[in-house]
Amino acid sequence: MAHIFVYGTLKRGQPNHKVMLDHSHGLAAFRGRGCTVESFPLVIAGEHNIPWLLYLPGKGHCVTGEIYEVDEQMLHFLDDFEDCPSMYQRTALQVQVLEWEGDGDPGDSVQCFVYTTATYAPEWLFLPYHESYDSEGPHGLRYNPRENR
Repeated sequence: MAHIFVYGTLKRGQPNHKVMLDHSHGLAAFRGRGCTVESFPLVIAGEHNIPWLLYLPGKGHCVTGEIYEVDEQMLHFLDDFEDCPSMYQRTALQVQVLEWEGDGDPGDSVQCFVYTTATYAPEWLFLPYHESYDSEGPHGLRYNPRENR
């Protein structure tokens, strides 16, 4: 089992969360909420308004999201779903626990896999940096789901 930190469309209440619940992809169990220990730019970019965590440690904000424990099958499914390593790269980062279910306490940190990108258009650096993501947030950049593309 591995820990995954999701900050975008895979979170509860977001357009792609359903894949986390589909047991045909493997198992994913919600463990809590957290934020990256280091700051990173979280931008919404591209023609489909996709959230991207740019791999630029030290820039941006500590980004909030959700921590899941996933089995190997789900990890491989998520790699495919996130087009890893072409579009995103799976990176191991420290995540500070904000709320936790089960053993562990807020304030602890846990190593999680996070889908980040080191390959992006230079103009993305000038987009607004977000601390958290909601597909219907005040940013006004509505996510275009895969099934509508």
